[in-house]
Amino acid sequence: MRKIYVFDTTLRDGEQSPGVSLTTEEKVEIAIQLQKLGIDRIEAGFAAASPGEIESIRAVSRQVKNATLLSLARCHMKDIDAVVEALREAEDPCLHLVLATSPIHREHKLHMDKAKILETAASAIRYGRKFFSKVEFSAEDASRTEIDFLCEVTKTAIDAGACVVNLPDTVGFATPEQFGNMFKTIKSSVPGIEKIQLSTHCHDDLGMATANTLAAIANGVDQFEGTINGIGERAGNTCLEEVALALETRSDYYGAKTSLNLSEIYRTSRMVSKLTGMSVPGNKAIVGANAFAHESGIHQDGMLKNRSTYEIITPETIGASSSKLVLGKHSGRHGFKEKLIDLGYELNEEQLNIAFAKFKVLADRKKNILSEDIRALLDEKLAEGPKPLTLDNIQVSYGNKTMPTAAVRIMKENGDRVEEAAVGNGSVDAVYQAIAKATGIAAELEDYAIHSVTHGTDAQGEVHVVLRQGEASANGRGVSTDIIEASAKAYLEAMNRLISRQDREKRREGNIVIY
Repeated sequence: MRKIYVFDTTLRDGEQSPGVSLTTEEKVEIAIQLQKLGIDRIEAGFAAASPGEIESIRAVSRQVKNATLLSLARCHMKDIDAVVEALREAEDPCLHLVLATSPIHREHKLHMDKAKILETAASAIRYGRKFFSKVEFSAEDASRTEIDFLCEVTKTAIDAGACVVNLPDTVGFATPEQFGNMFKTIKSSVPGIEKIQLSTHCHDDLGMATANTLAAIANGVDQFEGTINGIGERAGNTCLEEVALALETRSDYYGAKTSLNLSEIYRTSRMVSKLTGMSVPGNKAIVGANAFAHESGIHQDGMLKNRSTYEIITPETIGASSSKLVLGKHSGRHGFKEKLIDLGYELNEEQLNIAFAKFKVLADRKKNILSEDIRALLDEKLAEGPKPLTLDNIQVSYGNKTMPTAAVRIMKENGDRVEEAAVGNGSVDAVYQAIAKATGIAAELEDYAIHSVTHGTDAQGEVHVVLRQGEASANGRGVSTDIIEASAKAYLEAMNRLISRQDREKRREGNIVIY
């Protein structure tokens, strides 16, 4: 069975999703979870973006011991030097270079001819090899590059010392048959191809990222790149979880598998969703809320007779057990701790005390507590740290013949409390108007979505919002059995992300590379 290496770029390409801005602490938390998932190679960021990005990558490198750690760089000495600085504490560092090769990029973006592209790539790789034993080279927009020139680029990268050559479908333009044939030609035509690993990185602009990735694997690719939940530029990247489960389920066809710990997929998906503020659609393959739901009578009948009639994988495979959690307000600390261990959470004593106190509050509000309730509680509470704005109190007055009114008390990071009240078109609108007055931040509510974490009238509600302020946008998520409170939490989290994003933008230098 051929091993396929998994390259995760959630912390780099994933963070380039509109409205997403991860803190250093959030990057470290995701990186630790990616290790548990068994990711082979983790791209921690784009070092040349800013001094703050270098510090974030360095913080991640202190925690990542069981995976290769990479940072992206353009084929410029300044970018490469930034990666040297960012990865100097990494256990297993790798430089990731990128240079566009397609006619449209050569003419309109780079203003380089073919000879200059080859010279630039070779020079950057040789320079990088002075500092790194491992260098990956990516030919941006490979799927729109002439095949003979792509062969020439690949050979140049090999001769210069690259150990991985990545051929991306940067704008999701390829079709599976075309993309597979591209790699078949590369494998059969480039001298020395056996010396390196071939890789691919697909975007989902036409909804074919997973299909194109699998076509590349079927034609000899050794590594695929993607993100958790498929987040990333525009329509996003290849979903790591989809490719991993496709290879696992259809190993008879592909004859290849990843070495991922599949039981960590669901937890990783939830963590990335929470920290990025990007919700997972219900119909999303593998990790969506409806991925293992059956409503049709015919389907339900088949499931009752034999699960394999309509489930080719089980929720347990990805760590998404649907079993009920037998815990309530009379449950003790020890039983709660043991259940957390079963769910895969490892908490220190301080975190356990905080989580148990929050669990008791939830148990007083909700009779039947399920595993998903506990996951939602921990995902929200354990990630908490110092924030610019925190909801201290909320009160809403509403009647079908009266004007909805809301009063809020907001705590600022310096300890100051601000109280304001406002009216609105509805309870949520009134709360948002009051928060805007209290914070003095004017932002446009671009999107608002709500769904239940579990079932029943006492289910916890999960709210996702997107706020826009000028050219900047940010996502927020809030969870509570009270949907008004969840809405307020989501709104404030989005505001905090806007504030953090603006602070980071002030320090940012250069432009983020997209490929």
